[in-house]
Amino acid sequence: MKYWLQAVRQLTQTVRKKLSRQILRLRMLGASEQEFLAAERKLRGAEQMKKLQDADIVVVSFGKSGRTWLRVMISHLFRVMYDLPKNAILGFDNFHNMNRAIPKIFFTHDNYIKDLIGDSKQPFYNKRVVLLARDPRDVAVSQYFQWKFRMKPAKVALNNYPPRDIEISLFAFVTGERGGSMKAVAEFMNFWARESSKVQDFHLLRYEDLRAAPHQELRRLLDFVSVHASDEQVNSAVEYSSYENMKKMEGKKQFRLAGGRMMPTDKDNPNSYKVRRAKVGGYRDYFSDEEVGAIDKQLAEILDPFFNYN
Repeated sequence: MKYWLQAVRQLTQTVRKKLSRQILRLRMLGASEQEFLAAERKLRGAEQMKKLQDADIVVVSFGKSGRTWLRVMISHLFRVMYDLPKNAILGFDNFHNMNRAIPKIFFTHDNYIKDLIGDSKQPFYNKRVVLLARDPRDVAVSQYFQWKFRMKPAKVALNNYPPRDIEISLFAFVTGERGGSMKAVAEFMNFWARESSKVQDFHLLRYEDLRAAPHQELRRLLDFVSVHASDEQVNSAVEYSSYENMKKMEGKKQFRLAGGRMMPTDKDNPNSYKVRRAKVGGYRDYFSDEEVGAIDKQLAEILDPFFNYN
């Protein structure tokens, strides 16, 4: 019963958010599109700030850095630990509302709070923060396919991606200046590298390390957030969230209650899946040797060595 009450609560929250944006649009009739986008970003920033202030743990990442994989892994761990409903996906406080022993975990791309308060991570300083990082070269390639096949039209302009009605090559997208490019990813990561020492409790989790040693890295993460799980529970979470199983579950729309987050936009197009390839260093498969060299050179020039991707 608790689960269905929580599902109703989540639906109500989703409707409320959509309604607030429609009201904003009505209030700004006559304003330019840029003025409206700025106002919507501030509105989203206020929504993010409210969750941040109430969160026990914050997981920060640039889009396409493995957040869904990590979310599915932790969701299954808590389902096993606390006997929660099958296929339930961790949101913000939905698991906490079903069992108070589970912390409120705020997963954020941290892309709107700055529109509310400016360039400062001060609201994060007294929080327990996990920064999920991934090689910007792989992120930018995944962002290209997200933009091309999955991204909602409203998000394109809101987050400064190239217009959908223009042709742009993968290389131009990755090495460009717009949202989702390697430069945009590096700027996001560099900012967090500079601010990390100011955060009271900070944990860097690299996607590549989690791929290479999932049991070990998940255990390190759980120790950081003070979640005490058995080896059997950790093993179950890692096995459940394997690439093969997640791909199969997405194809079956097993997580349809999580909205469009875990469903392909076109079942016949492998590039439209949320779980696409999950390959470390996979960006090399899409470019010539000369293009790979140019991409690697650009990354070496712009990314903080804090992340050890150079």
